[in-house]
Amino acid sequence: MPELPEVEVTRLGIEPHIQGRTISDVKILDGRLRWPVPKTLPRLLLGQTVLAISRRGKYLLLEMDTGFLMIHLGMTGVLRVLSSHEKWKPHDRVVFIFNELSLRLHDPRKFGAVLWHSFQQGPIESHPLIQKLGVEPFSPEFSGSNAIEVLYKNSRKRSIAVKQFLLAGKAVVGVGNIYCSECLFEAGIHPAKAAGKLTRPQCERLAESIRAVLTKAIQAGGSSLKDFVNADGDLGYFTMKAKVYDRAGEPCRACKTPIKHLVQGQRSSYFCPQCQKR
Repeated sequence: MPELPEVEVTRLGIEPHIQGRTISDVKILDGRLRWPVPKTLPRLLLGQTVLAISRRGKYLLLEMDTGFLMIHLGMTGVLRVLSSHEKWKPHDRVVFIFNELSLRLHDPRKFGAVLWHSFQQGPIESHPLIQKLGVEPFSPEFSGSNAIEVLYKNSRKRSIAVKQFLLAGKAVVGVGNIYCSECLFEAGIHPAKAAGKLTRPQCERLAESIRAVLTKAIQAGGSSLKDFVNADGDLGYFTMKAKVYDRAGEPCRACKTPIKHLVQGQRSSYFCPQCQKR
C-alpha cells in the first residue's frame, strides 16, 4: 500500500507537470472506487486550474479555482503523467486531461478515491476524512519538544502495542507498516511494548527516528513493494536499505543478532531482540 513517502514522492513527481495548468477534459473510465467518483466531476473541473498541490496524510490535495480535488491511492493506485495521445490501459480509472498531457489514476484493486470538496463546504481541514488525522511528521507541531508531547500525551493509558499506536495515525500520520518497523528499530523500542509505557526519552528518540526514516524513504523514492511506481514510472528503493523490515533471520546491521518476525494485527513486524528489548 502506498504510504506517506510514496504519496509525497507522487506529489513531487506530478507537481512540475500539472501545477498551473488548466483542465481541458476529465474521463471517468471506471468510477467504482472505494467511494463512487462523482459523476459531476467532468463538469465541475472543466476549465479549472491547478493552483497548488499539497498532501495531508495519504491524501493528495489539488487546490482548484473553486475547491479541492482529493485523491487517495488506496492499496495499489499510482498516478502517472503521460501524453494525452497515449492509449488508456487496463485498470486506468480516472483521467484528468491538460490538453497535451494527462494525469491518470491507475488502480487495479479499486481501493483508491477521487473526491471533490468545494470551498462552499468549508476549509479542507473540516472534511471528515481529514479532520481526525494526526499531526504531520514534518510540521512545526511535530518538531522539538512539541513532538515529544504529541507522542507522550496521546499514548498515556494506552495498553495497545506501540506498533498499532503508530499505525493508527491519530497521533502522527505517515508511519506505515514498513516504516514503523524501521522507526522502532532506530529508536530501540520493541514493537509489542505497550504505548502507555513509553517514557519521554523514548518518545524523543521515536520522534527523531520517524522524521529521519520518512525523510530517507522520500529521498529513496518510496518503497518498491508490489507495483508502486512514481509519476514517471520509476520504482522506489527504500526497502533495499531497510535495517529490519523483511529481513527475518538475517543478522542485525548493528549487533549481528538474527532479526525476528512477529504478526501484529495481521501485519508483519520485524525487530532485533537485542537492540529492541521489551
